[in-house]
Amino acid sequence: MEAPVFSKRSWQGIASLRRWLLLFLVIVQTSIATWFMKSVLPYYGGNAVEIGMLCLFAILFSWISVGFWIGVFGFFYRCRGGDPASLMRQIDAATLQQTPLTKTAILLPIYHESVERSLGGLKAVYQSVERTGQLEHFDFFILSDSRNPDIWLEEQVAWKNLCKELNAEQRIFYRRRTLNLNYKSGNVGDFLRRWGANYEYMIVLDADSLMGGDTLVNMVQLMQRNEQVGILQTSPSLLNGRSLFARVQQFGSQLYGPLFTTGLASIQLGEAAFWGHNAILRIKPFMTWCGLRKLPGRGLFSGPVMSHDFVEAAYMGRAGYEVWLEPGLGESYEESPPSLVDELMRDRRWTKGNMQHLWLMFRGSRIRLAHRAAFLNGIMSYLASPLWLGFLILSTIATTSLVLWPINYFPDPHQLFPLWPEWDPQKALILILTTFGLLFAPKFLAIADAMIQGRSKQFGGKLKMLGSVLFEIVVSALLAPIRMLSHSRYVLEALFNFTLRWAGQNRTDETGWWSAFTSHAPGMVLALSWSLFALWLQPMFFYWSLPVALPLIFAAPISVLLSKVQTGQKLRRKGWLLTPEERSGSVLVDDLEEFQEHYHIDSDWPPFIASILNPKINRFQIAMARDTKGEARLANLKALREKCLEEGADALTTVEKNRLAKDANSLRWLHEQAWRSPPESYWGRLLNPRRRARRTAL
Repeated sequence: MEAPVFSKRSWQGIASLRRWLLLFLVIVQTSIATWFMKSVLPYYGGNAVEIGMLCLFAILFSWISVGFWIGVFGFFYRCRGGDPASLMRQIDAATLQQTPLTKTAILLPIYHESVERSLGGLKAVYQSVERTGQLEHFDFFILSDSRNPDIWLEEQVAWKNLCKELNAEQRIFYRRRTLNLNYKSGNVGDFLRRWGANYEYMIVLDADSLMGGDTLVNMVQLMQRNEQVGILQTSPSLLNGRSLFARVQQFGSQLYGPLFTTGLASIQLGEAAFWGHNAILRIKPFMTWCGLRKLPGRGLFSGPVMSHDFVEAAYMGRAGYEVWLEPGLGESYEESPPSLVDELMRDRRWTKGNMQHLWLMFRGSRIRLAHRAAFLNGIMSYLASPLWLGFLILSTIATTSLVLWPINYFPDPHQLFPLWPEWDPQKALILILTTFGLLFAPKFLAIADAMIQGRSKQFGGKLKMLGSVLFEIVVSALLAPIRMLSHSRYVLEALFNFTLRWAGQNRTDETGWWSAFTSHAPGMVLALSWSLFALWLQPMFFYWSLPVALPLIFAAPISVLLSKVQTGQKLRRKGWLLTPEERSGSVLVDDLEEFQEHYHIDSDWPPFIASILNPKINRFQIAMARDTKGEARLANLKALREKCLEEGADALTTVEKNRLAKDANSLRWLHEQAWRSPPESYWGRLLNPRRRARRTAL
């Protein structure tokens, strides 16, 4: 069937109708649920505590309702074969394939990441583009913000080896900033100031991104066909997870993701959000309109914007360009954190960045309503947790007042007749089941979607897919209270503007018992105290508290168990929590694994020491370094060189190593002096087994 053709602006009327429908459904559903909640409360919302409970319930239920209806929208459009108003449906495949490409930069910003993984992913992407026959239209840029010399020196050597292996010296480029301003957005901005004018588009990756060559080509072609589109965002799925935690996350992403992203895209259409990676951007308007000024407020609302992506999408929309999320673009991947502890560390950074959007949501000028809604969506992703916690606190206060305090039969001073407080457990149970039904219904719609689309085999078959979904639901239920308490803490930290350290992510290590207990101890103590108080107060309230309290009490063992790689791989071998790439294979994953299996740097020394002792690496690092100028700086370097030679590399700080590694003359001098050092010296002991092999190395 031929795809319908839409004019450039016709999507706005369609989006408006869909948004009003969504708003109507959410309001009606929330109003009914809140009215029902009022009838459940002992005083029918007749005192301050119950009014607070009703307000929090209405906000949280509306949040759940939005997710439910987005899932329903997604199911509806996937049953129709896709959204007819989506960007890809506006042009037929044959016309898209004939669209010529133009010069595009693929950016890989990295900061203290695993060199083996990040460059392995870039190699897989490069080879995939090469297989399309369109490699001539793409250049690749590794943009490093790394400060640890043992990391960035390894990055440089790995980049040189990768260029040599792929014969890509004029195709893959490396740039390391020495002044790390404004996080990732500053790194991309540095690229744009230097090379942005040479390219029409840029595709931004993350350190753990993987994207297929055909997808990258199609993204450029879609941008070529739609000049009004400023940003085109793909929908990355999770893959390559090894631990049990990562495998649960990626199974949910792969099975539920298409449903939710289709529903979200159908509401947003040309006013979607930008997620910071796995997306293509039109460079000229991005450079003109999307510069991020520092926030002018106080505390949290001052300084650089930490979560830049949503803001850049809003600024692009403000300039008159469209931002699209396109679920139809496949082969777009990222990786999950390997453990709950690592996910929460990442969420701590993201929470502060999203809370900053409160300023832009209310004070940003001329930002479209849809993008303000995207700000609200990101804020509620974390603000929902303290709201839930507040609801639990008010519930505890309400129960305590009924059990310990005298009953107030006249909560309203003007009422003529007494109000008899009563608790209806049957209504409460109906309300709880309804709420859980809204939470879990989209997951079962995703199961139905997979069966209708014939995708169930890719998840191990119908029975194992269903069993995996039930397992994922149990794990999600266990993690929900832990995330709630952690996110509540992070929101408070953000609002009080606690300083955060921005660092690279752990993507491989398991969680140890000490790390788990230190991370979750406050929540474990709080939950145990709350549960014992509930038991003392009223047995029924104690049983009601258990679904929240038990996961918090056992948070440390849950965290350790979920981080286990052996458990995750055992379930994979038995066919549980499978994903399509594991079932059918993936060339991208194969290329990545091949690189990681054969990855090595031709030196047994750490990178900083290798840059001094290894003749080949030393020559290369000298070529990458610069000659320092200025008498004061040269005098400081001379003193550092002497210290390094006499006391060894271990005597230097990271800053001192950086100064030496960036200076060509220092590397040259240290290499010569180290090879002349006595056998009993620091450098002599390192060199002793290799002195005889030096001529061969040279």
